[in-house]
Amino acid sequence: MKISTNWLSEYLNLPETPEQIADRETVTGIEVDEIIKPSAGLKKIVVGKITALTPHPDSDHLNVCQVDVNESQPLQIICGAPNVAAGQTVIVALPGARIAHNQKIKRSKMRGLESQGMICSLQEIGFEETVVPEEFKNGIYVFPADAEVQLGDPVFSYLGMDDTILDFDITPNRADTLGMRGAAWEVAAMYDQKPHFPHPQLSEIESPTADRLQVNVTDPTLAPTYRMRVLQNVKIQPSPLWLQIHLWNNGIKPINNVVDITNYIMLDYGHPLHAFDLDKLKGTDLQIRLAHPQEEFTALNGQTYQLTDQDMVIADRQQVAALAGIMGGQATKITADTKTIAIEAAVFNPVKVRKTAQRHNLRTEASLRCEKGIDLSATAEALDMAAQLVTQLAQAQALKDQIVAAQAPLDPPVINITTERINHVLGTKISPAQVLSIFKRLGFKTQLQGEEIAVTVPLRRWDISLEADLIEEVARLYGFDKLPSTLPVGAQTIGGYNSHQKFLRQARYNMRALGYDEVISYALTTQEKAAAFSIEEQSLTKVSWPMSHEHEYLRSNLVSGLLDDILYNVARKQNNLAFFEQGRIFSKANAKVVRPQEIEYLAGAVTGNIEEQNWQNRAQKVDFFAVKGDVEQLLASFNKQAAVSYQATTAIPQLHPGQAALILMNQQEVGFIGTVHPSYAQKLGLPQTVVFQLNLEKIEHLTAKSNVYVPAAKFPAVTRDIAVLVPQSVTHAQLQNIIQQSGGPYLIKVQLFDIYEGKNIKSGYKSVAYNLTFQNRDATLTDVIVNENFENIEQALQEQIDAEIR
Repeated sequence: MKISTNWLSEYLNLPETPEQIADRETVTGIEVDEIIKPSAGLKKIVVGKITALTPHPDSDHLNVCQVDVNESQPLQIICGAPNVAAGQTVIVALPGARIAHNQKIKRSKMRGLESQGMICSLQEIGFEETVVPEEFKNGIYVFPADAEVQLGDPVFSYLGMDDTILDFDITPNRADTLGMRGAAWEVAAMYDQKPHFPHPQLSEIESPTADRLQVNVTDPTLAPTYRMRVLQNVKIQPSPLWLQIHLWNNGIKPINNVVDITNYIMLDYGHPLHAFDLDKLKGTDLQIRLAHPQEEFTALNGQTYQLTDQDMVIADRQQVAALAGIMGGQATKITADTKTIAIEAAVFNPVKVRKTAQRHNLRTEASLRCEKGIDLSATAEALDMAAQLVTQLAQAQALKDQIVAAQAPLDPPVINITTERINHVLGTKISPAQVLSIFKRLGFKTQLQGEEIAVTVPLRRWDISLEADLIEEVARLYGFDKLPSTLPVGAQTIGGYNSHQKFLRQARYNMRALGYDEVISYALTTQEKAAAFSIEEQSLTKVSWPMSHEHEYLRSNLVSGLLDDILYNVARKQNNLAFFEQGRIFSKANAKVVRPQEIEYLAGAVTGNIEEQNWQNRAQKVDFFAVKGDVEQLLASFNKQAAVSYQATTAIPQLHPGQAALILMNQQEVGFIGTVHPSYAQKLGLPQTVVFQLNLEKIEHLTAKSNVYVPAAKFPAVTRDIAVLVPQSVTHAQLQNIIQQSGGPYLIKVQLFDIYEGKNIKSGYKSVAYNLTFQNRDATLTDVIVNENFENIEQALQEQIDAEIR
């Protein structure tokens, strides 16, 4: 909320500078994000009047203007604005002036004629495009004919640019300061003042409002309070300059006098209003109801929305006139032809307003306030003040009385508290007189009942409903810096990680030890990426209100995020990458399940060279087996009593069918490893990449292995080499299992060292060679024993897979 100190000073005396007020307010409990001075950095920008205007002789769109800035001679200024005309009072940047973006204005020549300055638009002196009135959006700014300005004076005070604006970062519970009056109460309490506010003195005609309009609230829970006023003979015209200044200094564009008044009241009271063109209503009655399914509504922003039966609307007999608490409709828009208006002041169901605003992505200043709360006690007064301003600024007549379609109870809450309780909670020694003084500064009525204080909380502070809220108010105004500092008393527990936390941290540590860099990816992604790298068909979880189409679904794998990270780095010429991520995926058994199960996973992705070229070695690109080695080391580091095996798979379409495998531990699937399919990599723009993914929860639950110290063997080992000719369909795992099962108790190692296909090998076959190591830890092995075991291996290979010993 932008708080104008000029506006604030209308309600109370400001004893300190804006900077000091901001510092004090931040300490008191509402942080001031920014101090804005609209005129900062600007100079030599004055009020001028165009006394004469002639077309430029060498241009079809430039004009030569003679501008009076209260100097001895008029300035000649070349201007190309489409709305420039003689007799206008305008903004003039003199030679040497500084305008927005620190741009300096110099004397110059434009197509042969001298220009002694610049006639400015509001944007050129620092105004945001969004607050510039529509009539001046594409041209220079022209002061209203009745504006009391002095030629040659700096423009800053005339445009409200001499103001200092405090940007309050308001927390959700302090929505009472979303209006200037609420902010005035807050600042006044800091300085022990009582703010003074103008109150409406509305003149009405005898014609009753009820004869012109009827309003029906179908369900009191939709609009606990709903009031309207009708005004006739309205003259639509631009607002006076003072009103426009109040609006644009708070980030709102002036539209016309009626619309500007409703926005002004919203900023002043924190209470949204809306004005309808009464003559455009179909019939003489309005309903506050829920929309019909698929009912269409065209809002003031020009967009058409399909409503649901959960959206609150204000409707006549044929059409939706407004989306309650959010935005009015085009059908009843205030235009230059409007003669009769109905102004609405209401308190709507905040939950429905918020959900409707989210559902249609339609957040407005009105919805912000309706969602967070409105002062129930201000509804009637805000409506009367708006009506009074319309009678003054639009020469309208107010019909007699307000229409009260619904009115919530206006009984303020009473909370009982004691000074002893306050001091006990805060650890202070505040006297009862100080406590009563603080409540008085806040505008809370108090009544002593023995030692107990009965505090009547005004309805403008709807955030206060509990004893704890009162204690917080006392602490804020007493001063958080005055609260004593004490160490906590009680038994202290030594912190530490549980076994699950240790396991996850150890997994990350081991990945870093293997040379991988940790990344963190978004848990939200696209439908395609969420469903990728799944062995079985997944039931995905879609977010109800996604930030964008790229963040609609919860991830069911970590690999897609890693590939995005690789793409990001490759695009920046980082080609040798080894990434890993440890995090949760979101899995659902079927679409009927609402809340997905969160499972801890770990995934890695490697691309580029795993070894750079140097004087001794050539560069080595990543391949399936290099990453498989990393996975084996990682699994070994978990120290589980589980046999690790790999099973070739083609079930994951995003992986190369000949370079993909499931990872099994004790025949239980715990993950996969594989090279990204070339077609999928080409689609993403990826280089060759190898990925893996592990289910950490399954691995963690496996039985841990006990490590037993084994001394170095005293007796030498014996090695033998064996080469066999087998069909290409026979896998290394099959051969290794046969050798280990038939090699006897002294076979301690089986090492593959050669695979050959080609010349002298018949088609469809391959030659596979192993180095076998035998060792007896208790005695020296003899050739007889080794040869016997070796022959058993040869026989088993021949019998089980018809291998040919070479």
